[in-house]
Amino acid sequence: MFVPWAWTAVSALIIVILYQQFRIHQVRRNAQNREELFQIVTENAADMIALVDVKGRRLYNSPAYKKVLGYSAAELGETSAFEQIHPEDRLRVLEAAREARVTGIGKRLEYRIKHKDGSWRILESIASTVRDAHGDVDKLVIVNRDITERKRAEQQLEHNLFHDALTGLPNRRLFLDRLQQLFARSRQENRPYALLLSNVDHFKFFNQSMGTGTGDLILQEIARRMAACMRAQDTPVRSDGEDRSSERILSRLGGDEFAILLDGFSDPSDALRVARRVQAAVAEPCFVDSREVRPSVSIGIALSAASHERSEHALKDADTAMRRAKALGGSRCEVFDQAMHTRAEGRLRLESDLLNAMAKHQFVIFYQPVLELASQRVVSFEALLRWQHPTQGLISPYRFLEAAEDTGLLVSIAHWLMLQACRQLREWQVNVYAGEPLNITVNVSARQLADGNLVNDIQDALRETGVDPARLHLEITETVAAADPKLTVTVLSHLKHMGIGVILDDFGIGTSSLCGLRQFPVDALKIDRSLIREMQSDCTAADMVEVIINLAHKLDLRVVAEGIETAKQLERLSQLGCEFGQGYFFSQPLESKAALQFVRNNVACARSSRAGAT
Repeated sequence: MFVPWAWTAVSALIIVILYQQFRIHQVRRNAQNREELFQIVTENAADMIALVDVKGRRLYNSPAYKKVLGYSAAELGETSAFEQIHPEDRLRVLEAAREARVTGIGKRLEYRIKHKDGSWRILESIASTVRDAHGDVDKLVIVNRDITERKRAEQQLEHNLFHDALTGLPNRRLFLDRLQQLFARSRQENRPYALLLSNVDHFKFFNQSMGTGTGDLILQEIARRMAACMRAQDTPVRSDGEDRSSERILSRLGGDEFAILLDGFSDPSDALRVARRVQAAVAEPCFVDSREVRPSVSIGIALSAASHERSEHALKDADTAMRRAKALGGSRCEVFDQAMHTRAEGRLRLESDLLNAMAKHQFVIFYQPVLELASQRVVSFEALLRWQHPTQGLISPYRFLEAAEDTGLLVSIAHWLMLQACRQLREWQVNVYAGEPLNITVNVSARQLADGNLVNDIQDALRETGVDPARLHLEITETVAAADPKLTVTVLSHLKHMGIGVILDDFGIGTSSLCGLRQFPVDALKIDRSLIREMQSDCTAADMVEVIINLAHKLDLRVVAEGIETAKQLERLSQLGCEFGQGYFFSQPLESKAALQFVRNNVACARSSRAGAT
């Protein structure tokens, strides 16, 4: 007999069984899908994904390990997950793993791991936990990202922030930071230090005459030589005989300025020893672009002092001493003292006044006559620049030319001097003086020689005034000429081609070689006043004067003696065959009207002498 409710129960049971089978199949399929998805993700991810147990044993490593670190899955399976980690980072990674097991929370960290080729890579890692059926941490899923290149880029950026791009030395920012640290430590521990500030002599001349690229090469070579000096051992010794450690920091502050910090140095002699070693190293000849260069540096030294209220005060003192070294001729070392500080303040005031001097027409020109010794006839005037300061009176160029160069006014002032001197000569020749032709002599500085507009400026002055180029003579010191012989020859050759006379000044105390003298296209040598002054009392000076005169005549050059002050000097120079001379024996530098009167008197005396002779 058919029972409807029984059939209903059977049908329901069949439906439940079928549904359970469907659910089991669905769960299995979903699990399979998840496993396939996990495999797709891990095997194609750029990041390295690892599964390790709580003891650090590798259970799974994604293929990215092979691409990033060079290890195969088999090679990784033979080692612990911590074996390739850098020994210095291993403890930190182990502690992060232990913390993840305890808290169930992974921590982001960075560490180094060895590549198969032996190099070290930097990984950024984050761990996630996998719990077992009891809720305990059973496994760790670790995702590692290779950030080596990013870290290198960050390190390079940080290095660039604190280092000079040209020389690789610490830059001004890092130097000032270290100086502040030394200053603070000096106050706390009464520990002394010294600061050396160096500046390359005549670097603007090198830079402008040879080009900025060559100038950079010179700076790089100077930096290399200084760095080599810093590696030498000059550790000072205390009075009790115990060595004390010292730190040396060489920096390029910018341009041609270098600074050296010497920690633990209290005696000026210790700092001087280092400074002189640096100078000797820098002064060695070097070849840049097939040209021989002989650089030199002036160094100012400042010692830590209780009077310094800020770290920058030591740097200011060193700068004052360095400027003093340059003012004394360069290639010197000077140690700061209070007198220098007073002079430095005066220099700052001078620079400030100098900026207004051109606009207020405070520059004037004096003219010192040059005479032919045999006839006592005036043949030329040397144009000498003076500054008529409103409160300090007449200032010699020796006091302000360096400041003029530092403020960028030197070329403008020199151009004005050239133009005014040519105008004055033209006025004398055309309107007033009708005697023998007069010449005008103008001095040329290293800065002018390096200026590319020098020849054009001279041409403009001659064209504007109508002065015959043969009546213009230019004086260049022996030291300036020898600084860059090729440039000197090039510029002087242009001037000679124009018909302008060239005189090599300060001869006998400069640095040019006889070979260089033979190459320079000059017309005359001017013997330095120091040799003329000492020739009566110093046999060596007298012999040098005689040698210079004979040498000049052998080279078919004329000779001008500078600084003649006595009749005996004049007599001896005439005996030696010196053609021309100037000095207080004849006349001091004169204003233009007085110079004209001096010429008139000279002509009148000459005519009177000729009349008496007839």
